[in-house]
Amino acid sequence: MHLLLLSLHTGAVASFLDALFASTGRALRIGYVTDAQAAYGDAPFVAAEYERIRALGHEVERIECRTLAPAQLDARLTDLDAIYVAGGSTFALLEALRITGNDAIIVSHVRAGLPYIGCSAGSIITGPDVAPASLMDDPADGPLLTDTTGLGLISATVIPHADGQLPPYPPALIQKTLSRFGDSHELRPVRDDQALLIHGGQQTIVESLET
Repeated sequence: MHLLLLSLHTGAVASFLDALFASTGRALRIGYVTDAQAAYGDAPFVAAEYERIRALGHEVERIECRTLAPAQLDARLTDLDAIYVAGGSTFALLEALRITGNDAIIVSHVRAGLPYIGCSAGSIITGPDVAPASLMDDPADGPLLTDTTGLGLISATVIPHADGQLPPYPPALIQKTLSRFGDSHELRPVRDDQALLIHGGQQTIVESLET
């Protein structure tokens, strides 16, 4: 598997894609999953995140998993070079995938080799359990969820914004999250200028500066 799990900044994305596709010499097709952002409407961060990915020069195709049947998402992912799961509400994102069955479709494609890029909520859901995000995001955003099981692509739950520099996630909140869930869950704190890179079974924290 090939995963790049961002906290906020997207500086590591270009090198991640280049390492996988540079020899092809062509623009890529990237699926941009928007479900975590649904509740935020025209919030500035929504447009800003999309523009950072579009600025890489590839074809970016918005995907709203909540509106797609599994067969539809399966067909769309088959035609893509990579999937990018945007930040926002972890629980809204997980609900959108779970109620449609599209969680299994994404897992299947990623395990088969489709590169996965997640940002914040899109990184958190790759772990075994998103419960540690419950102090950072509102579980009420996913009212139809019956449990907090994540995609299980990695063994730890990413805790983004771990440097406490983003105003909604101050150092005290990050420390409270680590203290409350650190004994019961494997946690992987990631600063906003970092990303967790996974190639095969190897996990490495890499630099991901603001672009």
